[in-house]
Amino acid sequence: MPCRALCLLCSLVMPAAFLCADLLPRVTFPKGDARRILTSFSKDGIFNYDTFLLSEDEGTLYVGARDTLLSLQVDSAGSMELTGSNLENFSLVSVGRGQTLLQDGKGQCPFDPRHKYTAILVDGELYTGTMNNFQGNEPIISRALGSRTLLKTDAFLRWLNVDAGFVASANIPGDEKVYFFFEETAEEFDFFEKLTVSRVARVCKNDVGGEKVLQKKWTTFLKAQLTCFQPGHFPFNVIHHSFVLPQPGVGAVFYGVFTSQWQLGDAGSTAVCAFNLEDIERVFSGKYKELNKESSRWTTYSNEVPEPRPGSCSVRPSADKVLTFMKNHFLMDGKVVPRNKQPLLVKQNVKYTRIAVDQTRSVLGTSYEVMFLGTDQGFLHKAVALASGAHIIEEIQLFKDPEPVQNLLFSPGKGILYVGYSKGVLQVPLANCSVYRSCADCVLARDPYCAWDRHSQSCQETRGTNKNTSDWLQDIEKGRPGATCQQISGKGRATPRSRDDLGSSLVKTLSPALNSIIRLPCPQLSALATYNWSYPGDQIPAGLTLLDNKTLVIIMQRQAAGEYTCWASENGHHQAVARYVVQDPMGVNILSESGGDSMVGEGLEQGAGPQDGHHSYWAQFVTVTVLLSVTLAIAMAMAGFSYHDRLKAKSKVQGCNTPEATKVSNQEKVPLNGGRSPQLQGPVQEGAKDPRDCCVQMEGLSQEIDMDNNRLNASLGAREGS
Repeated sequence: MPCRALCLLCSLVMPAAFLCADLLPRVTFPKGDARRILTSFSKDGIFNYDTFLLSEDEGTLYVGARDTLLSLQVDSAGSMELTGSNLENFSLVSVGRGQTLLQDGKGQCPFDPRHKYTAILVDGELYTGTMNNFQGNEPIISRALGSRTLLKTDAFLRWLNVDAGFVASANIPGDEKVYFFFEETAEEFDFFEKLTVSRVARVCKNDVGGEKVLQKKWTTFLKAQLTCFQPGHFPFNVIHHSFVLPQPGVGAVFYGVFTSQWQLGDAGSTAVCAFNLEDIERVFSGKYKELNKESSRWTTYSNEVPEPRPGSCSVRPSADKVLTFMKNHFLMDGKVVPRNKQPLLVKQNVKYTRIAVDQTRSVLGTSYEVMFLGTDQGFLHKAVALASGAHIIEEIQLFKDPEPVQNLLFSPGKGILYVGYSKGVLQVPLANCSVYRSCADCVLARDPYCAWDRHSQSCQETRGTNKNTSDWLQDIEKGRPGATCQQISGKGRATPRSRDDLGSSLVKTLSPALNSIIRLPCPQLSALATYNWSYPGDQIPAGLTLLDNKTLVIIMQRQAAGEYTCWASENGHHQAVARYVVQDPMGVNILSESGGDSMVGEGLEQGAGPQDGHHSYWAQFVTVTVLLSVTLAIAMAMAGFSYHDRLKAKSKVQGCNTPEATKVSNQEKVPLNGGRSPQLQGPVQEGAKDPRDCCVQMEGLSQEIDMDNNRLNASLGAREGS
C-alpha cells in the first residue's frame, strides 16, 4: 500500500516524469569481486578508523582511531606502523610540509564520540566546531593555538542552538574567512514541530575579539541557512557531510549531502547539492534577521546598518556600537540556494554519509566533477555530474557486513581514495578501466577517467598518462558508442548484429542429452541495459522458460537445437553478450552451464544420464510412476477387503427374528374384542416355531461383539436392575 501511495503521489504532484525515476549504478561490484581489487589495512584490537591526515608528499597516511594513532606507509601497500597508543581525546592536524602536530583535544574535540565535530588548521591556528561540555548542550566554534587570544562563540547569546551538529569546515586558499557547516533546530520559524535546518557559518581569520563588548568572543560570526530542495519533494533539510572543491573564477564550490527530516519509507532518499562560494557571500552581504522581543518572532531588519559592516573582515577596529549590533544580528535573512536551483543527484532508498569530489579533464579538455559517495550500508558510489544530470558509474560493496563509511580522503597524486570504517582502512583506485573489454563498454561507462585507445585496442586510464591521447575515444556527455567507436574503422555503422561482434571465448557449444534441462545464463554487466534473447528459426521452440535474471531454461528436445544469443541494448547500442550453440540431442557430449561457467563432459555414451548442471529426470519419472501405481493398487486392495468384511457382517443380521419380535407377532393375532380368531389358512411358518439367534444391538448394555463366532457378550447388570 505505501508503494502504491508513493506512485500515486509521483503521478499527481511531480512536474516531470524523471523526478520519480531512481538513479541506478550502471555496474555493481560485490564484496571480493576480482574485477574491483581493493587493498585493506587493519590491526587487531583497534577500531573506528575515522580520522585521516595525509602528508604532503602522499607517502604517509596518519589515521586516528579509538585511543590510537597509526601511521601507514602507503608507498608499500599493507604495511602499518603503530606510532602511539592509549591516547585519550587528541586532535591530529598538519602544521607544515611533512610535519604533524598531536594536540590535547580538550575543548577542541567532544567528550562523547557520538557528537559531531570538525577541525581545520589555518595559518598555524586551529579552528574547531564541537561540544564544549559533558552534557552535550553547549556547541562552540573556537580558535586555538597560535599567539593570539582564544576566541569562541557566545553560548549565552545563543548564536548556536544547543543541538548543533558540525559536519565540516573549510578555508579557501587566499580567502580571509573560515566556513563551518552544521545542522541545528531553527528558532526563526513558527512550525508545529521542531524544524531542523542546515547552516553555513563564517568567521574572519583577522578577528581578535572586542575590547569591552564581546571580549574573547567572535566579532565577525555570521550564519545563514543552506537549502537543498527538489520540486515536488519534501526539502532535504538535514546536512550530513560537506566537501569543498576550489574552482577558478568562482573561488570554490561546496558539495553537501542532505536528507529530509520527513522521510518516505524506511531508507528515504539522499540529495547532493552544490553551492558556489559567490552565492554564499551574496547572502552574507544581504539583510539581517533580528528577534522581536515583544512578539518573540524573528523578522527582517530593515533599519540602517552601522559602518564598518558588521561581520565583514575589516582591518579597522570595530566600535562598540557595531559590536552591540553583532550580538543580536548574527543570522542572515537570505537563504543560500544550490547551483542551478536543484540537486546534482538524488538517490532513493540510500543514505549517504560521506562525500569526496575530484575534478578531472576528458581527452577533449572538458572539466568534470567526479563524486565518491559512501553510504550507511557500506557501499561506495562513483558518480559524474553532467549537463543532463548525474550518472552513477559504479557501485562497490566495501564491507561484508553493513556498516557506515566513516571517512573519505583523496590521494590525488596516486589516484587513490582512502576509506575509513570501524575495522580498518581501504585503498580504492579511482579508475577501473580494465573491466571494460570493448570500445562500446568503455564509451557507455561514461567514466571521465577512462578512454578507448585505438592503437592498443583497450580501455585506458587518462589520469597521469604520458601517452598521446589524440587517438583516444570518449563520450562522457552522451555515451554514444555508435557515433564514437565507428571512428575505429571509419564505417558508417559500428554496431551491426553479426557473428563477428562477439569474441570466440564467449561462444559456447553444448551437446545436451534428450529431455535434459540446460540453463543459459545472460551476463549482465550494465544495469542500464535491457536484455533479450534471439532463438533459432522463426518461432520460439517449445519448452523454454525465461527467469527473472534473464537466464534461459530449456527442456532439451530435438526441435530446440540451434543458436541462442543474448543481446544487450543500451543507449541505442546493441551488442551480443553471450551466444550458445545447442547441438542435436543425439550428440555424445553433455555440457554443464551454471552461473556463467561451462564445462564439456567427454566420453559419455549416448543416452547416459546428465552431469552437473544438466538434469534428466526420465529415470526418476519412471520410478515415481511405478511406485505410485503400486501404492494405488495396494490402497484399492485394502479398500476391497474392508468393504467385503462390512458386507459379510451386515448379511449375518439381515432377516433374523428375535424372541421379542415373535412374541409381539403372536399377540397381534388375538382380536381386540377378546374373541377367538379364526384359524389361519395355510401352513404354519417355521420361523414362528423356531426363531433364529442373531446379533442385535441392546440399548443400555455393556456389549462385546464377536463377529467371527456370531456371539454377543453383554453385561446384563443394567437390565436386571430394572
